[in-house]
Amino acid sequence: MAKDYYEVLGVTKSASSDDIKRAYRKLALQYHPDRNKGKEAEGKFKEVTKAYEVLSDPQKKQTYDQFGHAAFEQGGAGQGPFGGAGGPSGGFGGQGGQYGPFSYTYTTNGGGADFGGFTDPFEIFEQFFGGAARQRRAVYSVTIDFMEAVKGVEKKVTISGKQQTIKIPPGVDEGSRIRFADYDIVVDVKPDSRFKREGYDIVTEKDISFAQASLGTEIPIETVWGEVKFRVPSGTQPGSLVRLREKGVPHVRGSGRGDHYVRINVAIPKNLTSRQKELLQEFEEAGKKKSWF
Repeated sequence: MAKDYYEVLGVTKSASSDDIKRAYRKLALQYHPDRNKGKEAEGKFKEVTKAYEVLSDPQKKQTYDQFGHAAFEQGGAGQGPFGGAGGPSGGFGGQGGQYGPFSYTYTTNGGGADFGGFTDPFEIFEQFFGGAARQRRAVYSVTIDFMEAVKGVEKKVTISGKQQTIKIPPGVDEGSRIRFADYDIVVDVKPDSRFKREGYDIVTEKDISFAQASLGTEIPIETVWGEVKFRVPSGTQPGSLVRLREKGVPHVRGSGRGDHYVRINVAIPKNLTSRQKELLQEFEEAGKKKSWF
């Protein structure tokens, strides 16, 4: 049974077109046969490209949501909506070509071309070779830690039997490509359990107690640039968002940094002592009396 296209791309049905395109680009680069020599890479590459071909087109996506894979199979439910059998390529006029050892396909719908998330069929090759698609460049990958991606790092690598030092600038992200003299480096970034990155911003969560939220307190917040102190105002509500300006990721081009956002969670204790329960009951009663005035 064919896999669900949303599952293939790792997105939900509510994902935006940009989310779908980002997911496809990442997977296409991950499984492209020139970069990934694994036995299953070619099949995965075709699988994610087919999924993107459908989900990136509003009309095809709507038909897929209604009929599923049957809409794109010979004689399936999609025969009516697509005006003929043969799936996306059959219904919308599939075309293709060859570039060196690589083949590409694209479909047209009402004159508009979709090259699988890239501007043209050669853009995906530029992701690996750089420059014009006619001028092939060697591409290598390097894996770095989350903090190395944020702050930049120098890595010693061996290329063509020669040891070289490459300088990775601050602010790179998963899939970033760095051009050197006659080759490109594609960056893989290991995730960090403490920080979640959204563009150039950092997002974390912080738990505080009910008393701290009610009375206010000063708490330490760990950022990628070290620990900072933040004054939580009294009456802070669960889910409140704190913004720490320019405590995020440096911009790769230009100056400045992103921000660090902290979501405040109010932890409710599960096990209370008898005295704590008495105090909370007194607190509750006092609140009721106050409401009369």
